[in-house]
Order: sequence, then structure tokens, then C-alpha cells
Amino acid sequence: MGLRFTILASGSTGNATIVQGSERTVLIDAGLSAKKLDELMKEQGISGHDIDALLVTHEHSDHIKGLGAFARKYELPIYANEATWGAMERHVGKIEKEKRVYMESGEELAFGALRVQSYPISHDAAEPVGYCFQENGEKLSLATDLGYVSDKVKQQIIDSDVLVLESNHDTEMLRMGRYPWNIKRRILSDVGHLSNVAAGEALIELMTDRTKRVYLAHLSLDHNQMDLAMLTVNSILENNGIFYKKEEFPLRKTYADRATPWDEVMRK
Repeated sequence: MGLRFTILASGSTGNATIVQGSERTVLIDAGLSAKKLDELMKEQGISGHDIDALLVTHEHSDHIKGLGAFARKYELPIYANEATWGAMERHVGKIEKEKRVYMESGEELAFGALRVQSYPISHDAAEPVGYCFQENGEKLSLATDLGYVSDKVKQQIIDSDVLVLESNHDTEMLRMGRYPWNIKRRILSDVGHLSNVAAGEALIELMTDRTKRVYLAHLSLDHNQMDLAMLTVNSILENNGIFYKKEEFPLRKTYADRATPWDEVMRK
């Protein structure tokens, strides 16, 4: 079995993704209750007992809500950089010293044959990161909670076989929405979230002959719709000469309330 993954949930109400290599399985973020994580995993035919490690992108509640409870229940090590540990410590409860692992931004670790590369991103958190996963020449990259896609981020996630990329909001829906202006300004800033247009424009440079699928992730429930996000992104790709036959259409959906089906990275 090669590298595969399932996105248990994606959005402002909670985020969690499972990445499974040939020897090890990791959970990235635990932004749902431990009970909900158990339910979603059971539906995907996996258990917390199958998880070898928890990786944290940053300390916002939609990424760590169930982190402490889930880690304690299954006696799992938690990997995060020092700044993120400092920011989330009071929110996750007691974690045994041997289960607290420091993985600094930019560091690469091996979980069996599965290599995990951390890389810094721009977001309004202590020291947020994204992750790339590689095994046997296969590459999966997770890139959400991005204020913008910097050149350094592009260097990390380009040439991914599968890319999970934030497409958080439609700018006009956000501007006309009910949020107070200070929150809108934060979301629109370089430490906020990627719009549909920004995601599409980034993909012009990120998609290569190697790219098989792109999952649009972390959509706002208030200021976006999946069909709108996919239409916007696809239009930008087509306008820049990136065309796909319908049966080869590379964009995939994620959900706030249910998991995506298991996806094998090398699947055509």
C-alpha cells in the first residue's frame, strides 16, 4: 500500500487529516472533540489505536479542540514547534513530558518510511506551519490557514502529486457579510486566509505535470460555497491555459461535517 489520506473535517468548525504511509499513520490537527474524531475515524475504518503521532499546524481552536483529550486517550505523542507549544499549552491540558515532542519549523522527521517536512506559513498564530509528506517518490502537501502563498511556500509544495490547498472565502461575500470590519480585515490580510481567487492564482504556478488532484479546503461556512470555489478556481486555471477533460478534472471537495473518502496519492 502506498501513501494515502482522508480529510476527516475541514473548515472553521474543525480540522483534522489522517495521512497513512506503509508503516506509520499520523493525524494532523485535532480540531474536533475526541468523541467526534472517534466517530469519523470509525466511519473510515480506522481507530485512534492505529495512529502513531499527532502533528499540529498551529494553536487556533479549530485545530486543537480535541488535541489533549485524544492524545491522552490513545497515549499519543504530539509534535509541534516550541512557539506553538507555548501558545496552546494552557488549552490542551496535562500532557506527559515524554509525549511532548518539539518539531521546529522547517524540520524534517521520519515516521518509518514516511518523511514529514514542516514549513513555515503566514497566519496570525504563534508560529504556524504546513506539512509535506513523502514516501517512495509520492508527495502530498497540506497548505491551509495561509494569508498568502509566499515564494518559500511555493518551493515547498510545488510538484506535489496531491495538494490540499485553502480556498477560504469569496472576497465579495466576505466584504458584504455580517462580520465586523476588524475581523474582515484580518481574514483579508497577509496573516489571514486565502480567497478563492488567491487559491486559483497560486495554482497557476503550483500545478505541474506531476499534479494529479487538488483538494480545496478550509472553506468558510458564511462567506463561501464549494461550487463557487471550484468554479472560480477552475475559471482562473482555464483562463491561464490549464485545461482538463471532464474525467480528468483535478479539483476535489472537502467537507466541514464529514470525511473525504480515502485517497491513494498515486491513483490516477
